[in-house]
Amino acid sequence: MTGVTDLDAPTLREHLVAPNGPFAALDVVASTGSTNADLLAAAEQGAADRTVLVADTQTAGRGRRDRAWASPPGTGLYLSVLLRPATVPPARLGTVGMVAGLALTHAAREAGVTTTLKWPNDLLAGEAKCAGVLSEAAGQAVVVGVGVNVGALPGDVPAGPGGLAATSLAEHGSTTSRAAFAVAFLRAFAEFEQIWRVADGDVRRSGMLTGYREACGTVGRRVRAELPDGSTQTGTATEIDDGGQLLVELADGTVASVAAGDVVHLRHAD
Repeated sequence: MTGVTDLDAPTLREHLVAPNGPFAALDVVASTGSTNADLLAAAEQGAADRTVLVADTQTAGRGRRDRAWASPPGTGLYLSVLLRPATVPPARLGTVGMVAGLALTHAAREAGVTTTLKWPNDLLAGEAKCAGVLSEAAGQAVVVGVGVNVGALPGDVPAGPGGLAATSLAEHGSTTSRAAFAVAFLRAFAEFEQIWRVADGDVRRSGMLTGYREACGTVGRRVRAELPDGSTQTGTATEIDDGGQLLVELADGTVASVAAGDVVHLRHAD
């Protein structure tokens, strides 16, 4: 986006914070442990609905299941948003991660990169991961964090679960800045989140489920679901239900509902 070239708080506020934008507050820090952890703490202190925190680097970035998220300075976008959707039942708060994933695909398209979503929270360019989402509830508040590999990665970024390689938007031809991507993502997220909120977090009624399904490259694939208890289930991913769970048809024809875990995309021969 023209005029937005660096992670400069005043410039980002000009584009994103009321009265010019949908957010109540936005701050940028050079380094922090985790933007999600910071906003969860801020939520307990009464921070406003739609508060945004952006970091140049994180020293203790986290993904799902408390995995470390590599956050090298100068290359990635690491941000979190605190939401207080009063009418959304606690059981539906987690589906806001689907909303964030959908917003990532739109921002990536603006940056010139075609992406797909891998259930439940990965953004893929080709078959490699370029972004992830982590949502965490705290009472009636929820914090949604995203980590996006915008610039070229250093050579020591580890592979993720299942050997999923890391990539970046730059490695797929994008010349967008981190700040421009932040504006594009946050504007799309605010628009989608408002629709989701008005629908009381119902992803079907809000249309978010349809959008997520269309963007999801997991549906229709042979997958191996690696569950939190250490067991695995292998089959064909057939659907995503209203609660955001992945439905997998197993070899015996039964359908398993996967609520949590890691999903590995398999080749047909696997």
